Amino acid sequence: MKKIGFLSFGHWSASPGSVARTASDVLLQSIDLAVAAEEVGADGAYFRVHHFARQLASPFPLLAAIGAKTSHIEIGTGVIDMRYENPLYMAEDAGAADLIAGGRLQLGISRGSPEQVIDGWRYFGFEPAEGQSDADMGRRHAEAFLEVLKGAGFAEPNPRPMFANPPGLLRVEPHSAGLRDRIWWGAGSDATAVWAAELGVNLMSSTLKADETGEPFHVQQRKQIDKFREAWAAAGWEREPRVSVSRSVFPITNELDRAYFGRDGESHDQVGHIDDFRAIFGRTYAAEPDVLIEQLREDEAIAAADTLLLTVPNQLGVDYNAHVLESIVKDVAPGLGWR
Repeated sequence: MKKIGFLSFGHWSASPGSVARTASDVLLQSIDLAVAAEEVGADGAYFRVHHFARQLASPFPLLAAIGAKTSHIEIGTGVIDMRYENPLYMAEDAGAADLIAGGRLQLGISRGSPEQVIDGWRYFGFEPAEGQSDADMGRRHAEAFLEVLKGAGFAEPNPRPMFANPPGLLRVEPHSAGLRDRIWWGAGSDATAVWAAELGVNLMSSTLKADETGEPFHVQQRKQIDKFREAWAAAGWEREPRVSVSRSVFPITNELDRAYFGRDGESHDQVGHIDDFRAIFGRTYAAEPDVLIEQLREDEAIAAADTLLLTVPNQLGVDYNAHVLESIVKDVAPGLGWR
């Protein structure tokens, strides 16, 4: 068995062919897609977070709305850029959204990726400490967020409060028990995957990572997963961690699929540069279901992960993306033993 979810970047534009033309379109269609994904048997609805862009940004209103409209699908992010986040306020938002959803949040966080503006986190009021980088600041925010999610009191109560306080130090409210174990770190390198394991959070590995060995993307990613699990065991955590990988996968079952993705069947790994480091990007899988089954069977990272997040072209609309998800769940997953 493998959990299968979708990952939407939440783009909107007025370009020809886009049915997500405004922010309102994207938000409302994201809710509808999550509902549709649950109906066709998918396990998760995940959303990318980007600031200063025509994409989804602040995720918690959306996650809460989906939580109220669905009953069992996991709801998450992939990922929240922690350079922009106030850890305590984020803990309040996350706790509220998780309670509305009945404990179904799966929050992917990370130190962030290149953004639309220079040092955008400065506009949000954040500044790295002396001698630290913005990446260090993102990790510091993440550590503070995880500490608050434990639910221990830390704030000195007012001796003359407006409302009666429980005894002892106070914590951030609302608190959602168990959310701490449902936080994931988006790791772009082997070292950050090991750091995530030492921190006790799940691993979220995307469609790109640092090109550290020159091997095929799926092999490097599988080795990253191996190092994460080795570090997890060495840290002595009691629970089993979860691991997700993201892929672009499109079963070709009709002429519309072929028109959109028929040329992607010959896709290969690509190499580029992000933030002055060499990165390798995974291929797109697009073929008839029986061919896809054989191709995906050879992907070592997918085999090693318990969760597969499928990137969706959200601008093609709810109906088309629900069709893609249903094709994977019904035509591809059984052939791989995932269902």
